[in-house]
Amino acid sequence: MNVPNSTASHTTSTGPFLRPFERANRRRCITQATCLAMALSTPFFAAPAWAQANAWPDKPVRIVVPFAAGGATDLLGRALAVELGKLWKQPVIVDNRPGAGGALGAEIVAKSPADGYTLLLASGSMFTVNPFIYSKLAYSADSFELISKVANGPMVVTVNADVPAKTLKELIAYGKANPHVLNFASAGNGSQVHMAGEAFADASGLQLTHVAYKGEGPAYADLMAGVVQMAVANINAITPLLKGNRVRALAVTGTERSALLPDVPTASEAGLPGFEFVGWFGLMAPVGTSNAITGKTYADLREAVVQPTMKRYMAEQGMSPAISEQGKLVKDIAQESTRWKVLVAKRGIKAN
Repeated sequence: MNVPNSTASHTTSTGPFLRPFERANRRRCITQATCLAMALSTPFFAAPAWAQANAWPDKPVRIVVPFAAGGATDLLGRALAVELGKLWKQPVIVDNRPGAGGALGAEIVAKSPADGYTLLLASGSMFTVNPFIYSKLAYSADSFELISKVANGPMVVTVNADVPAKTLKELIAYGKANPHVLNFASAGNGSQVHMAGEAFADASGLQLTHVAYKGEGPAYADLMAGVVQMAVANINAITPLLKGNRVRALAVTGTERSALLPDVPTASEAGLPGFEFVGWFGLMAPVGTSNAITGKTYADLREAVVQPTMKRYMAEQGMSPAISEQGKLVKDIAQESTRWKVLVAKRGIKAN
């Protein structure tokens, strides 16, 4: 009798005659091989969310500022770019794309790839005002992933030094005695500076003429030169110009005085009770940007604004950090839009 050895018995076992442990090992090998094959054939865009977040960014990130250099949005964007660059260990580039009250820059970002490498630093009015004053707008809030507010700050009512008004009450009296003589400058139709001026005219009963520029820099240059007579300006952008005595600050539009201009009263203190205007700025990405990337951006944004350098910068610029809870920016825009829609209709504001 030929007795088969153990080696022979193992090599000849196949199919249903495999022993239980052999069948388990075979299934395990097939499963591992299948998983490996699937992993190798899975396209990059289907990588797990954590993998995308860990890999991003691996090249420079661009923050589009939709206004000219020198304005509040630009100054904030450059400070923010420095801090985010430290966290991301990649260059963060500020790309100024001014025009149409921020609409041109917003359109550029809305049409950019949703990969996290092009972000928008927007002023609030681009989403709460522009939809009501532009007949054609190539973007909306739905065009973006609304990451968070970044900062906010009051405005300041300013006049050229040749205007014979040393106080807000005197300005209002002068404007009422000389209707249509006062021209106010803005960073463009629908910009926060524009709407602050419109809100001031409505609250004070003045007949002001709006002059739109492509940013605060050129607007305030003409204010200093006397080409325009006034502006309700972003406090951080206008404050350096006050030192030359060509521009005079009459009132801040917050609920309390600004540490940046402690001797300048609030509008309520200066004779316009209840008038308040606080501008804000938010960071956004093209719609479709993954939750992994927007979530990482949000977390890093929260960290960036509390860094000592950034906190000091905001204090020097009269701003405050304004990081909102994730998802809250959508609600804030909806609420503010309702208020601005009423004022736009009341004053007949149109941009095109």
